[in-house]
Amino acid sequence: MTYASEAHRWAAQLDELCSRIAPRFGRIEPRRRARAYLQGLLAPLERKNGWHLAEAAGDMTPDGVQDFLSRMHWDAEAVRDDLRTYVVEHRGDPDALLVLDETGFVKKGDKSAGVKRQYSGTAGRIENCQIGVFLAYASRHGHALIDRALYLPQTWAFDAARRAEAGVPEEIGFATKPKLGQAMLKQAFEAGVPCAWVVSDSLYGADHQIRRLDRGARARLCAGSDLRSAARVQARGRLA
Repeated sequence: MTYASEAHRWAAQLDELCSRIAPRFGRIEPRRRARAYLQGLLAPLERKNGWHLAEAAGDMTPDGVQDFLSRMHWDAEAVRDDLRTYVVEHRGDPDALLVLDETGFVKKGDKSAGVKRQYSGTAGRIENCQIGVFLAYASRHGHALIDRALYLPQTWAFDAARRAEAGVPEEIGFATKPKLGQAMLKQAFEAGVPCAWVVSDSLYGADHQIRRLDRGARARLCAGSDLRSAARVQARGRLA
């Protein structure tokens, strides 16, 4: 059961978070939209698409939500940094894990940036999909995503017309999924995110540059079949 005091506390925490990221939006309208969007994502809605989020915000159509996501200018990387700082403040622990993994987003068309027929671990087969690489933070206090990157296949990276139609920024080039993961880990380590382990599947664990990064950060990397060993070692450390 959710009590009124808990609801007020959640609302206050959302206000705190929105105040933190407000400077990343140049005008009041995108700030208002950002809060409504976050509130919709946290709400118990059946689906989290444009129509449902618009209805939760009291809008008659999804135009405002779509405008916020596609046309309003705001610093997404700075918001990412704010999020990472917020997570460390509330969930930080020196024994925490950084979890590096990818997920697929199945699509029906061919207009979404990076979409193609490729293997999706989420679906367990080759699908027409986008692939996102994600970095999560997990500790005894909770877990949260702290970074993300969209994988842009070579068929997209070197197709200027297709890039322009989808609005892919010029500075975004082709990078392998391990390279994307390496960049996210490097940023987390440079920001001083406390952790004892980096866990991933074998695609990322086999990358020698990622292994060099974790040694420099004094965090242990476990991939694939090593994950059970990491969990046992961490459990023993908590019990000691």
